[in-house]
Amino acid sequence: MQHLNYNHLYYFWMVRKKGSVAKAAEALCLAPQTITGQIRSLEDRLNGSLFKRVGRSLEPTELGELVFRYADKMYSLSYEMLDLLAYQKDESILFEVGFAAALSKALASRVLLTVIPNDGSMHLSCYESTHENLIQRLREHKLDMILSDSAGESLKYPEILSKKLGQCGISFFAASKPSLDFPACLEQEKLLIPGKRTSLGQQLHRWFAEKNLDVSILGEFDDAAMMKAFGLFQRGIFVAPSIYRHDILSHGMVLIGETEDIHEEYHVMFAERMIQHPAVQRLLDTDFTDLFAGVDPQIQDVEYRSSHQR
Repeated sequence: MQHLNYNHLYYFWMVRKKGSVAKAAEALCLAPQTITGQIRSLEDRLNGSLFKRVGRSLEPTELGELVFRYADKMYSLSYEMLDLLAYQKDESILFEVGFAAALSKALASRVLLTVIPNDGSMHLSCYESTHENLIQRLREHKLDMILSDSAGESLKYPEILSKKLGQCGISFFAASKPSLDFPACLEQEKLLIPGKRTSLGQQLHRWFAEKNLDVSILGEFDDAAMMKAFGLFQRGIFVAPSIYRHDILSHGMVLIGETEDIHEEYHVMFAERMIQHPAVQRLLDTDFTDLFAGVDPQIQDVEYRSSHQR
């Protein structure tokens, strides 16, 4: 049998994965004409068309879909091999983690610290983005694991596994105590809340409707740290996980109310192949009950030192 040119196959696979020649060319740093020519050579080798044009988009033919299924298995295995080899970096295990911008940085850091040994044998690399972008990077083998506030998107992909680590209620803070009781007081000042693309933001909007609250929103944030910063500059009522209320109160803020009807959830997601990674194994074996109950000794120590530095 005549030899198959695997470069041609790889270019076809990238076009099918990216959805267009232009996007594949950008990812591969090649001219679109080069990729088109390589795919034509592959079609000549296979004696059939791999794509058909539907409107302005390219869709795989029956032959193209068959070839893609085999190519996808091949290149997924090759990336898995590279992931396993990349565990070693400067004599330490590389662990590349993505976390959703909507999550509390303090809580996300505490979760990640559970997988980092004290002997310096692990090299942590963190990447922050939206949940959707993180899922895409995980599927492209650019991340080992994701921490996010929702696992919904991962359920579409059988190769991605997920586990809920825990959840905690949220509290509302302001620079001064309002005159009305909670939650009616939320109508008195402008609110700083997570964006509607986040799980917490969606829960808040539903909760406002259920409580018949006519609130005024000053800003919506995908980044939890930015939302907190605006709140600490006394720009409105803002929300944060209840387990960190003592830290926020130490900044001179006032707790105006809290609820367990709304939860910030923490989910870990990883490709099935990553189950062998020691950091993922350690994370899955860790009991986070005390952490999400607000009685974690490391968090209490951080809060104690933070309050005594002021």
